[in-house]
Amino acid sequence: MSRQQDPKGVILTGYTSNSDVVPPASGVNSAEEIESSSLSRRTGHYSVQNRAKNAPGKPPYHRCNSQDSLDELAMYDYWTEVENITLSGEGDAEPQEEVQLKVPDEGEQEEAWLTEAGLATLFDESASDPEDMMGLLSTLTRTQAAAVEKRVEKLQQTLRKRNKQHQVPDVRDIFKLPGTPESKEDEAQSPERSENRKKDITTDGGQVTELGNRAGPAEQSVSEPETDINLEVSFSDQAISYKESSKGSSEALTDADDKLPNFKLSKDKTGLTKVGDLSPQDMKKVHRLVLIEMTALFDTAGIDLKAHKAVKLKVKESGLFGVPLAALLEQDQRRQPGTKVPIILQRLISHIEDEGLNTEGLLRIPGAAIRVKAVCVELEGKFYEGLFPWESLKQHDAASLLKLFIRELPHPLLTVEYLSAFIAVLKLPTKKQQLQALNLLVLLLPESSRDTLKALMEFFQRVIDHKEQNKMTLNNVAVVMAPNIFMFKGFRNKISEQQEFSLATETANIVRLLIRYQNLLWTIPKFIMNQVRKQNTENQKKMSKDRAMMKLLKKMAYEREKHEKQEKPLSEVDSSSQGFIRVQAPQFSKVSMAVQLTEELQASDVLSRFLSQDSSVSVKREDLCLYEIGGNIQERCLDEETYMKDLLELNPSAEWFIKCIQR
Repeated sequence: MSRQQDPKGVILTGYTSNSDVVPPASGVNSAEEIESSSLSRRTGHYSVQNRAKNAPGKPPYHRCNSQDSLDELAMYDYWTEVENITLSGEGDAEPQEEVQLKVPDEGEQEEAWLTEAGLATLFDESASDPEDMMGLLSTLTRTQAAAVEKRVEKLQQTLRKRNKQHQVPDVRDIFKLPGTPESKEDEAQSPERSENRKKDITTDGGQVTELGNRAGPAEQSVSEPETDINLEVSFSDQAISYKESSKGSSEALTDADDKLPNFKLSKDKTGLTKVGDLSPQDMKKVHRLVLIEMTALFDTAGIDLKAHKAVKLKVKESGLFGVPLAALLEQDQRRQPGTKVPIILQRLISHIEDEGLNTEGLLRIPGAAIRVKAVCVELEGKFYEGLFPWESLKQHDAASLLKLFIRELPHPLLTVEYLSAFIAVLKLPTKKQQLQALNLLVLLLPESSRDTLKALMEFFQRVIDHKEQNKMTLNNVAVVMAPNIFMFKGFRNKISEQQEFSLATETANIVRLLIRYQNLLWTIPKFIMNQVRKQNTENQKKMSKDRAMMKLLKKMAYEREKHEKQEKPLSEVDSSSQGFIRVQAPQFSKVSMAVQLTEELQASDVLSRFLSQDSSVSVKREDLCLYEIGGNIQERCLDEETYMKDLLELNPSAEWFIKCIQR
């Protein structure tokens, strides 16, 4: 197919991102600059001449023969949605304050990154427990360690410029093999050592190992089927292997964007771990490791992420619309303890579904703007009192209210801090790496944003499931919802027209990926889980050095063993060594049971056996979970396909409890 290009137009691309989400507005680029920056993909032409900046109208629309990715008709819907959003905001009596972004000063970004990663001790000895930091460092892979080194080096350079007397450790000392100090003479004998360290060394449990000891799984991942997602090897290591294997190749992204691969997770006998399965203590470790891994993954592609900071705004502290998510959830939890998704959003979704998902143009056709504003005011006054007349709310009005709720959040749902990283995902060279980056970014979101985003993605998929009737395909839903998710207050004032055109397709593509692969994106990769387990083990070793702690633990172990021997037959003591595990259920009448270990025993089998032996349990099966507690994990709700014998080998000191799931 021949490529045609209007010199006065711009090609919208799905894989060319801006360096920043909201850089300072600049003049409109020349036609030659637009053309050279837009040839990687073709999604259709939109003329931009004669359009006033941030005018409520959409650009003139030209149809062409291209059918790749988000086609012209789909993007036409995008600009229609932008126009509807603009019109719906006209005449607001109390315009909401615009989101103000601040780019961190030189060195400030590295300090913030190291602090969030739990490594603040590297520049401030009083910031955190150095032993806890060393436990984290001991688990890092080669590429993760390189990402930390890069930020420490940048911070060192900045502090030297400022002539501050911070005692920042030399980056080589951070990852030095214990017991082998390096002298200046040693460095002189090996002038290339500093560079080679980044290529050849990884920290692994305090031991330095050659990359060759780890390369096997990562190299194998390159030859794996494209549809398989490997969760056992760090994504950044896989990216390095891909990069090395494709050196000298001019291969680029050639798949049409619509041809989204049918990615699947490789089977893991120790069970998949989803968001919400872990204790808060272990999730804190996950967050730190995921931040380092995400940064390392972008580093492999030479993408330097610029994190923004949100300037504090005056926001509503109560109500429904325009209230920060955290404040809204705190407000809801006083009424319904355990609420994780705003009640108003849940109610709007259920109302739309009650009206039927077969309605043509659902989410695309807007409600009447004046009526939607009136309903919004009425909801604010009557919702919590239960007096709002839901039976009179039209379905398209409810859909418009749902979109309004997202847009009116004081800060973007994907957060100011990570919004640029979400868009930069499309710069990564393969769809697999893009999906892996999205997985990490979803895990980095605050719990309130992550849970709300999940509820929305699940709802969008249910709408798409009725596409034969409602004509809302994955593309249609993505382009309609993208501006609602990404266009925060004041967004269009902060970017140029050309940036807006480029971001249109990019943000729609991101929403497509979030919807299409939502079942994968809320999964915690196994390599992260292994690092958490290793960190817990390292921390336990350090704790065991404290004699007082050892004495207390021995006393507790003695009392516990004595108590168990009094209440259990001798045959039940140390049952796991005899091919049994003891499963406890203190919440129920049958407080414990012995289960024989077999190669095929799964967590689901344990739950089935428990329910068959305790007829007094009134809890639904789906509300029960078998938990792994102790050993090298704090607490983990097990995937029902977990093979118990394999997990016991991974965590031989664990105990097993059946409890109600904390939803």
